[in-house]
Amino acid sequence: MAKPVTDWITLSEAAAILASSNIRISKSTLARWAAEGRLQSVRPGRRIYVRRTQIRSMLYPRRGAQAWDVDGPPDEMQEGLFDDLDG
Repeated sequence: MAKPVTDWITLSEAAAILASSNIRISKSTLARWAAEGRLQSVRPGRRIYVRRTQIRSMLYPRRGAQAWDVDGPPDEMQEGLFDDLDG
Protein backbone atom coordinates (compact mmCIF):
# COMPACT_ATOMS: atom_id res chain seq x y z
CA MET A 1 0.00 0.00 0.00
CA ALA A 2 1.35 3.46 -0.91
CA LYS A 3 2.38 5.86 1.81
CA PRO A 4 -0.11 8.77 2.04
CA VAL A 5 1.24 12.15 1.00
CA THR A 6 1.62 14.50 3.93
CA ASP A 7 2.83 18.05 4.32
CA TRP A 8 5.12 17.03 7.20
CA ILE A 9 8.59 15.84 6.12
CA THR A 10 11.77 14.93 7.95
CA LEU A 11 14.77 17.23 8.07
CA SER A 12 16.57 14.84 5.69
CA GLU A 13 13.76 15.16 3.16
CA ALA A 14 13.74 18.94 3.57
CA ALA A 15 17.51 19.14 3.02
CA ALA A 16 17.15 16.92 -0.09
CA ILE A 17 14.44 19.19 -1.55
CA LEU A 18 16.68 22.22 -1.07
CA ALA A 19 19.76 20.38 -2.38
CA SER A 20 17.88 19.46 -5.57
CA SER A 21 17.75 23.21 -6.27
CA ASN A 22 21.44 23.70 -5.41
CA ILE A 23 20.66 25.19 -2.00
CA ARG A 24 22.86 23.47 0.55
CA ILE A 25 21.37 23.75 4.03
CA SER A 26 22.35 21.14 6.58
CA LYS A 27 19.93 19.19 8.74
CA SER A 28 21.47 20.79 11.83
CA THR A 29 20.72 24.27 10.45
CA LEU A 30 17.14 23.25 9.71
CA ALA A 31 16.85 21.81 13.23
CA ARG A 32 18.17 25.05 14.71
CA TRP A 33 15.67 27.09 12.64
CA ALA A 34 12.88 24.81 13.87
CA ALA A 35 14.00 25.26 17.50
CA GLU A 36 14.11 29.04 17.01
CA GLY A 37 10.60 29.02 15.54
CA ARG A 38 11.73 30.10 12.08
CA LEU A 39 10.26 26.89 10.66
CA GLN A 40 6.99 25.29 11.72
CA SER A 41 7.84 21.94 13.22
CA VAL A 42 6.57 19.01 15.26
CA ARG A 43 8.53 16.44 17.18
CA PRO A 44 6.37 13.41 18.00
CA GLY A 45 9.41 11.37 19.04
CA ARG A 46 13.08 11.73 18.24
CA ARG A 47 12.57 13.04 14.71
CA ILE A 48 11.76 16.62 13.81
CA TYR A 49 9.24 17.21 11.03
CA VAL A 50 8.81 20.46 9.10
CA ARG A 51 6.21 21.55 6.56
CA ARG A 52 6.97 20.64 2.95
CA THR A 53 5.18 23.79 1.70
CA GLN A 54 7.34 26.01 3.89
CA ILE A 55 10.53 24.38 2.57
CA ARG A 56 9.35 24.73 -1.03
CA SER A 57 8.49 28.38 -0.43
CA MET A 58 12.17 28.95 0.41
CA LEU A 59 13.01 28.03 -3.19
CA TYR A 60 11.07 30.92 -4.71
CA PRO A 61 11.20 34.55 -3.58
CA ARG A 62 7.90 36.28 -2.98
CA ARG A 63 6.54 38.07 -6.01
CA GLY A 64 7.15 41.77 -6.01
CA ALA A 65 9.53 41.71 -3.07
CA GLN A 66 12.60 43.73 -3.99
CA ALA A 67 15.38 45.04 -1.81
CA TRP A 68 14.68 48.57 -3.01
CA ASP A 69 10.91 48.59 -2.40
CA VAL A 70 11.26 51.01 0.52
CA ASP A 71 13.27 53.72 -1.23
CA GLY A 72 12.54 53.04 -4.91
CA PRO A 73 14.66 51.41 -7.57
CA PRO A 74 18.46 51.84 -7.42
CA ASP A 75 18.54 54.32 -10.33
CA GLU A 76 16.65 56.81 -8.16
CA MET A 77 19.45 57.20 -5.63
CA GLN A 78 19.69 60.42 -3.66
CA GLU A 79 21.91 63.00 -5.39
CA GLY A 80 25.11 63.87 -3.57
CA LEU A 81 24.90 60.83 -1.33
CA PHE A 82 28.57 59.90 -1.89
CA ASP A 83 30.03 63.32 -2.69
CA ASP A 84 32.03 63.51 0.53
CA LEU A 85 33.88 60.29 -0.42
CA ASP A 86 35.41 61.81 -3.56
CA GLY A 87 37.88 63.87 -1.59
